[in-house]
Amino acid sequence: MTGGAMDPLPTAPGAAAAEAEVDEEADPPAAGRLFTPEPPGKPPCALQRNTKRKRENTHSPVPPVSEPRAPDAGQMQVPPGNPLLLSLTLQELLARDAVQVELVPEKKGLFLKHVEYEVSSQRFKSCVYRRYNDFVVFHETLLHKFPYRMVPALPPKRMLGADREFIEARRRALKRFINLVARHPPFSEDTILKLFLSFSGPDVQNKLKESAQCLGDEFMNCRLAARAKDFLPADIQTQFAMSRELIRNIYNSFHKLRDRAERMVSRAIDNAADLLIFGKELSALGSDTTPLPSWASLNSSTWGSLKQALKGLSVEFALLADKAAQQGKQEENDVVEKLNLFLDLLQSYKDLCERHEKGVLHKHQRALHKYSLMKRQMVSAAVQSREPESMEQLESRIVQQENVIQTMELRSHFSLYCLHQETQLVHVYLPLTSHILGAFVNSQIQGHKEMSKVWNDLQPKLRCLFVGPHGAPAPPRPPQDGLSAH
Repeated sequence: MTGGAMDPLPTAPGAAAAEAEVDEEADPPAAGRLFTPEPPGKPPCALQRNTKRKRENTHSPVPPVSEPRAPDAGQMQVPPGNPLLLSLTLQELLARDAVQVELVPEKKGLFLKHVEYEVSSQRFKSCVYRRYNDFVVFHETLLHKFPYRMVPALPPKRMLGADREFIEARRRALKRFINLVARHPPFSEDTILKLFLSFSGPDVQNKLKESAQCLGDEFMNCRLAARAKDFLPADIQTQFAMSRELIRNIYNSFHKLRDRAERMVSRAIDNAADLLIFGKELSALGSDTTPLPSWASLNSSTWGSLKQALKGLSVEFALLADKAAQQGKQEENDVVEKLNLFLDLLQSYKDLCERHEKGVLHKHQRALHKYSLMKRQMVSAAVQSREPESMEQLESRIVQQENVIQTMELRSHFSLYCLHQETQLVHVYLPLTSHILGAFVNSQIQGHKEMSKVWNDLQPKLRCLFVGPHGAPAPPRPPQDGLSAH
């Protein structure tokens, strides 16, 4: 299941039937159409009066909203300031937890080998063992409980033929996933995170599923859900469009940076392999035992000295190869992985925007369309003077549909409320760019410094390779002094 999927939104029992009928209708009206009451000035007919009485007697399927009155400090359970705003820094986010995900040696099953992970949390001081399917259930639980938040996607599952490279890449992706979740403000305070990171029982999947069944989603449990609109800026739709475009551009640029960083790491690893092979070939040349032909006997001492010198150079080239490999590994961990972490976050934001548009907004429009059809049916029934029993059923359905529309409107505002906070969270992570660049520069400086030292130590050992006319060492000449091609 990916971050782009949208789980069904929980609704109150009073509106479940009417909301379910929304899916059966034709295309909804234009997105700009709003749910408005009947225009004033016309005396209500008996049918409208009955509908109004039913509406007043029907329990609302949304979190209760109190009537406007003077503020009471003892009853307003709202944190001081605007709860929409996040006052967090990157350092505070990173300090929330550091989760390690390591591979456990393979265990052979009856038919397949099972990959298991050791997951350790610094915050909970816990160490548990998890399989990939445990991560899948945890991911589904997060999406069900927090449909309006950035839930990072999981890496893909490969059933057969998973090689070491794929398993290692998936381990890294799972580590990024769980760290983003463990540092996310709402997720980090939820019981399902603690359950996943600390429960050491035999069946964590059932525990997670039971936890998800007990409670509804964040909208049903947040005391500010019904008042989310009050905290939103007037130009929230414009801000949302601008933020989405900005983050899309940032994602595209960071994607290109990640690709180039991966290529540099690959070149460093290839360079390490080439240096190692280069040194081995020099050593093989110096260890050659082929007899010297008689016509070259005058230079036997020269060739013997050269072989002895070449044989010893493999140590330095092996050290150079090791330094190059260390630099590539360091950049993979400190540069590429941090770029991937930020890209995972940005991708989860893009997935969230799609869920907002294709989920809540689309359902809202379908509910409005269903309501307009019912109103037309009511007018038609009044004109045709249908039986009172059928009219009562139609009125009841209309009242239920009004409750569904009210729920969808509140969910739409709460979704925008969460989107506003998630946008702020992305910007809190933006200073990670300086961390990435700092790690890249430091790796280059340290790598070149260490390799330069090895090259400088190697240079004096090359003097014996250049022998003068009487066997005395001679310094190497530059190519233009005699060996350059003309």
